[in-house]
Amino acid sequence: MQPRAMRTVETNGVRLRCVVEGEGPLVILLHGFPQCWYLWRHQIDPIVAAGYQVAVPDQRGYGESDSPPNIEDFNIRALCGDVAGLARALGHERFIVVGHDWGCIVAWNTALLHEDTCRAVMGLSVPGWRFGVEALNPPGMDDRFWYMRHFQTPGLAEREMEADLRTNLLRLYYSASADAPRGAFLAQLGFPKGTPMPDVLPPAPTLPLAWMSEADMDYYVQEYTASGLRGPINWYRNIPTNSALTPELERKPVSQPAAFVAGSVDPVLEFSPGWREKLEQRVTDLRFVELIEGAGHWLQVEQPEATTAQILRFLGEVR
Repeated sequence: MQPRAMRTVETNGVRLRCVVEGEGPLVILLHGFPQCWYLWRHQIDPIVAAGYQVAVPDQRGYGESDSPPNIEDFNIRALCGDVAGLARALGHERFIVVGHDWGCIVAWNTALLHEDTCRAVMGLSVPGWRFGVEALNPPGMDDRFWYMRHFQTPGLAEREMEADLRTNLLRLYYSASADAPRGAFLAQLGFPKGTPMPDVLPPAPTLPLAWMSEADMDYYVQEYTASGLRGPINWYRNIPTNSALTPELERKPVSQPAAFVAGSVDPVLEFSPGWREKLEQRVTDLRFVELIEGAGHWLQVEQPEATTAQILRFLGEVR
């Protein structure tokens, strides 16, 4: 692994481990589930070379960052406050945020909640940000397995996944990638409600994959062995409260310059019908929307050069 400039940054009542490199306007890169700063390893150097300071935290609950004890400690206001506070702690009055997966939801909401300091936002993979109890219960699937609903029982998914962390993480990564058969991730809906989560994930091929080496997997296992999955899954346990905690955002559009990029076969888009039209209605300065061929959910590593090019394109437009 390439050595990185790590520091611990205090923000919003927690300490976050961050990669902080470069000089210039601040770009904050936010990972999602089940990832850490390492997801962005291919993007850091090109963004620094383009003249920016890059901050890549392990978000709260992940890696070596703090993991507060209560489920409500992972609500959307707290997560967005971490981002805005990180910029202040690094001495920046304004920042650009780029987020993926849950980090994308945090990025969109940070733009809405901290519009005076967040000057531009780019989302990867998740084209929306208002989620309530409807996200937990797919219509007509009350008796079927659905991971967000399965995550609501404290301790359950953690025990299931941590019983064989390496195998289960790899199966989860593979299921949402472009390498897996189409529909592999959503095949979970064919299993009965209450099925253990590892049983709904497809077997993964032997490493290395083109985008995942043994060393990469070793690092993820090291990080999750240390932190566990309780904190990351607690983000999902706040889904029923997040919209209620931010009623002022119900009809508020994202007004900053914005862009959206996803893998062409990202399963998130498959369970987000009408996502493009909804995004265009809710973002008033949407510079572009791009789908990257040959990428599933993990586009930063599945197609790193193409993903980096789109990020640099957006940064060039808003600089």
